[in-house]
Formats: sequence, C-alpha cells, structure tokens
Amino acid sequence: MGLIEFSKLPVNTLVGADWRTFKTVTKDQHIAPEKRTKFLLTKAICRLLSVCVPLQDRKYRKLLADKPIENDPLFIVGHWRCGTTFVHNIFAQDKHFGYTTTYQTVFPHYVMALQGLFKPTMGWLMPNKRPTDNMELAPDLPQEEEFALNNACPYNYYNFWFFPERMQEYADRYLTFRDIRPDELEEFKQAFTKLVKISLWNTGGTQYLSKNPPHTGRLKALTELFPDAKFVYLMRNPYTVFESTRSFFLNTIHPLELHSIPQEQFEQNILRNYMELYHAYKEQKQFVPKENIIEVKFEDIERNPLEMIEDIYRRLRIPGWEEARADITAYIEGKKGYRKNRYEYDPRTIELVNEHWGEVLQDWGYERQTPPANIVAEN
Repeated sequence: MGLIEFSKLPVNTLVGADWRTFKTVTKDQHIAPEKRTKFLLTKAICRLLSVCVPLQDRKYRKLLADKPIENDPLFIVGHWRCGTTFVHNIFAQDKHFGYTTTYQTVFPHYVMALQGLFKPTMGWLMPNKRPTDNMELAPDLPQEEEFALNNACPYNYYNFWFFPERMQEYADRYLTFRDIRPDELEEFKQAFTKLVKISLWNTGGTQYLSKNPPHTGRLKALTELFPDAKFVYLMRNPYTVFESTRSFFLNTIHPLELHSIPQEQFEQNILRNYMELYHAYKEQKQFVPKENIIEVKFEDIERNPLEMIEDIYRRLRIPGWEEARADITAYIEGKKGYRKNRYEYDPRTIELVNEHWGEVLQDWGYERQTPPANIVAEN
C-alpha cells in the first residue's frame, strides 16, 4: 500500500503536464471553491517541474526525433471495462513489445531525463492496487497511454476527469475526433508519435503495444499515422460494462475533478458516449485492412485465454509467439486466483442498457435481460 490513498490525493495528475498544456486545459475553467486548494497546489507543482521539460526535449531531438518507427503498433481497443487491461498485460509479457508505463502516464516529459529521481518517489507514494478493480499498480507496469497524452497535448478527451461539466464537448471533439480542428488533430498526431518513440526507447521494445479505449473511435487517424497497424477490438456483456464503467469512472474521477456533476448526468454521459464510440468504430474500421483487425468477445478470452491469444498472434501475423509463450502462460496461470469485483444488475441498470444499448446486445448476440431480475455480474 502506498503512502497516499488514491481517494485522498492532494493534487491531480496535471502535475506532470508541460506548462503550455496545463494553461490551455485550465484556461477559463470553473473551479469549485472546495477544489481550489487542490487546483493551486497542482498548478504550483506543475509550474515548478515544467522548467525541466527542455531536458527531455533536447535528448529526444538528439536521439529519437528523426528516427523512424520500424514496426507499426498493435492497438488493443474497446470501451472501458471490456477487459482491455487484462489483454494488454498478457501481450506485454512478450518482450518484443514496448509500451507506455504507469510512471510515464503521469510524467511523460520526465522519462528520458529525471526518471531516476521521480520514479522511486512515485513508487513509494502510489497504491499497489488499482482502487476500482484490484489490478496491480507499479511505476513500470504497462498503462493506458491516454493519460500520458493528456499531459502532453491539451486536445484530449480525458480533460473531463478534471472538468466533467464539459464531458460531452470533449467527447465530440476528442473522443472520436468528430469535431476536432485540423490543427488540433495534427498536434495530437505529433504528440502521439513522440510518445510512441519515447515509450519504445524506455522499455526497449521493437513494436509499440497500445491499450487505449479512446482510440476505439480514432481508427482513421491512427491508420493515417500507421498504415500497417494491427487492431484487437474487444466487446463485453453491455450490462457488465455499464455497471463496471459507472463504478470505475465515479470512483476514479472524484480525486481528480476540479468541480462535479450529479451522478445521473454522469450516467447519461456514459450511455451516450458508449454508443458514440461504438458507432465511430463501426464507421471507421473500413480504413483498416481486414487482415489487420480482429474482433473478440472478452468472455471467450476469459474461458480460453492462452488459446485465444495464440489465435490472435496467428491471425494478425504478430511475430514472436513461440518466444513469448512461456512468459504469457506463466502470467495467465498466475491470474487464475484473481478475485474480481462483483456487481448486481439492478432493474434500473437493465432498463437503461435495454433502452440505450439494445443495438449492441443484438449485434453481438448478448441475451437481453428482463427487469426486475437480479443477476450477479463480475468485473
């Protein structure tokens, strides 16, 4: 257990942003009076640290800026709580993959310089389990790169963690890039390319491994950057996804937010954005060569993880399966006793999912529940 509980964070993750990103994200924002101390402390630390950003920038220009990315990435996509973390961790056992670490997600500007100073402190302070689902946490473990992009580029969906009142605006502009300006999209692409190069340098990988739910609605932009990228799209029982997403977002957002919205509004945002992401994926997967994308139910991976992962390697022509098999097997075997969070589908949940996500239930063949049944779900 770390020194600081996640629920009692005195700052939010913007402490690791560069100063321009911080100013752009927070300009003219509504800060709740009870959150002002957190905001001012975050701002002060960010301003202090940001004077060191040029240290990495110089090293990046010297070592990586002009170096091409030799192998296009493997992207694990799907809505939050669809099992992307588990699948990401499985693939990360393959040593040819490089990835963004948990440390890098908070401090993306202090990886090539000052990591030796900041990372031990982060490891000492942070909890060793993710508070929402008991997944392990440590500075060097693979993590979702959207958090790192949030501190390196102001045009980011995850700005809603801090300012949930604008969640829908951020979704329309930056979750699916529907309303993004061309200059914002170009800056995002540059920031992501830089992140990939530094992540590979940091972990010693030869192919970038991405796990990032927001990328689910960005396939067109990603294939413009990486034409031969591979994609694994995960789908999971929508009733479980709704219960788990609501719990995950609500428990995670409170220590980070600088104002708040009612839970009912947050639920409506989840319901809407799930379908926005689903439709964006269906519309944009045409830009990915058919041989470079595979769609999988997470329940199938849970039942036969080793067999399913081997099948993904084969169908997407990912190199290194035989070399990685032993490490992947050991990781999967080590997770057999993992205790999942448990949820009950209450009648209201069933009604909301049936009303808003019925299309997905039908498309993917999930059984439509009838309220007021109480069914136990696992996360």
